[in-house]
Amino acid sequence: MDLAFLHPLYEHSGPWASVYVDTSRHTEDTPHERRLTAQAMARQLAAQGADEATREAVRNAIEDLGHSSEPHGRALFARAGGLVLDLPLARPPQAGDWAEWAPLPRVTPLLELAGEDPVCVVACVDRKGADFELRSALSRPSSDWSERHFQLRVENTWEHNAAEIADALAVCQEETRADLLILVGDDRERRSVHDRLPKRLHGLVVEAPHGSGSRLLDEDVEKARAEHVAWQAEAELERFRSGRSPDDEGRARAVEGVPALIEAAREHRIDELLIRPNGPDAHREVWIGEDADQVAVRRTDLKILGEQHSWPARADDALIRSAVATDAPALAIAEEEVPVGGLGALLRWK
Repeated sequence: MDLAFLHPLYEHSGPWASVYVDTSRHTEDTPHERRLTAQAMARQLAAQGADEATREAVRNAIEDLGHSSEPHGRALFARAGGLVLDLPLARPPQAGDWAEWAPLPRVTPLLELAGEDPVCVVACVDRKGADFELRSALSRPSSDWSERHFQLRVENTWEHNAAEIADALAVCQEETRADLLILVGDDRERRSVHDRLPKRLHGLVVEAPHGSGSRLLDEDVEKARAEHVAWQAEAELERFRSGRSPDDEGRARAVEGVPALIEAAREHRIDELLIRPNGPDAHREVWIGEDADQVAVRRTDLKILGEQHSWPARADDALIRSAVATDAPALAIAEEEVPVGGLGALLRWK
């Protein structure tokens, strides 16, 4: 997952209120239910020492959700009396509604609840033209390509028109950086466009069996997205497994365990962070300073490094802060054995 959207959370120091709300149970009494949820979350934060202004900001934000049709849930992050970030979730929080007050925002659950969000271009092709639609699970991407219709010349050959659609689709992918191109239409028409796409895009193409307007098309798109995410995760895991062995220069391309990861974070070497959210190392206590690379296993280590102020934090959230600072992505891992302890990273050496 690209973590750039989390940058606002690390522009200011804590403490932070992190609140996860399940909005999947909508009824006619939703505003009343949200008000009760808002009060419960404010009480949880109060019990943990949150200031009244921040509790009020959280309470107002949750009550506002009572008028929303959000199907799954929201993650809210607040500090110093203001709401800093409000994110939609791709699935409801498994533990229901909960709130935490801590030195760092509690962001690790987002790796599973917000999930990978591959952007797709759905291209519905026929002999008259093509419709392009840009799709994303969490939000509609802001782009001129969000919906685009191409009316083709009747007098041109289909081969010419298929090439024109393929060219437009290639430009669309380059400008939107779409992860998947999903072709919809008759078999021959889909294949004609597919064959005329640049070879560099062939690995991104999925041909959907159900046509435009079919309710099954949405299922085809979600299946393609899920398969892409699973394939990508397995590919990164394989990179991690092979990277644990030192190269010819004696340097490992992958590490696991809190001490090794903290060292990599301090040296800005994390290229991708791998987290098994239920792993024992994920909630291990580490110490952090004001800057993202000020992280240590022991508080005394930070003092040796010259940091005067330090706070305890969860290892996973501290490492995500470091990853955000160096534009490194993070990946939630479901496999039970890798990485050992539940935390690992692919490293950069250049």
